[in-house]
Amino acid sequence: MPASLVNKPYRIGRSKTGLGLFATQPIKKGVKIIRYFGPLLDSKNEKHDAIENKYLFQISKRWTVDGSIRKNVARYINHSCKPNAESDVNPAKKKIIIRSIKKIEPGEEISYDYGTEYFKEYLKPIGCKCDGCEAKRKKKRAKLRAEKAKAKEKAERKEAKQAEKAKRKKDKAKAKKADAKKALKKTAQVTKTAKAGKRTVGKKAKAKKAKAKKA
Repeated sequence: MPASLVNKPYRIGRSKTGLGLFATQPIKKGVKIIRYFGPLLDSKNEKHDAIENKYLFQISKRWTVDGSIRKNVARYINHSCKPNAESDVNPAKKKIIIRSIKKIEPGEEISYDYGTEYFKEYLKPIGCKCDGCEAKRKKKRAKLRAEKAKAKEKAERKEAKQAEKAKRKKDKAKAKKADAKKALKKTAQVTKTAKAGKRTVGKKAKAKKAKAKKA
């Protein structure tokens, strides 16, 4: 463990985004946790102005702190959209203090908001991985799954309804066909009976005529 961390209320630990700074004891609200420091870069100096890394912390239009040095343990503090700390910048003294804005429990990761400019340039393109954003994405995924399940259920109900409708239509057509066949059979039977009756009457008339002639 680095000497700078001895008896300090924090430790460097593994985080979701790589390394992070974690509380090792309760930290009260409004307490100075750590100083963010490093070489001062002057924007009027061309060499300074050409330096680029993700640990640059602007304290004024002219001055920026290059926090990429290893001794600057505060550089391990990750961004959060719902932080438990904040950066307290003093442009006159060119100092940056990370201060708690709520009680931080042991084991809890210390975080602060990096600001809109940093967020847009470094975090938005890859997606912010802070707990708040992860919770939002989880909620969004759950909502999409629920909507997908609802849409699937609706489609299945519609399909079942259409299948039932098609079955009723088929059964109705089948029944109609059966009725038509039955009616046709009945008509044929009536016609047959009528013809048989006609033949019987004809035979009787013929027999009567033959009898009369014989008489």
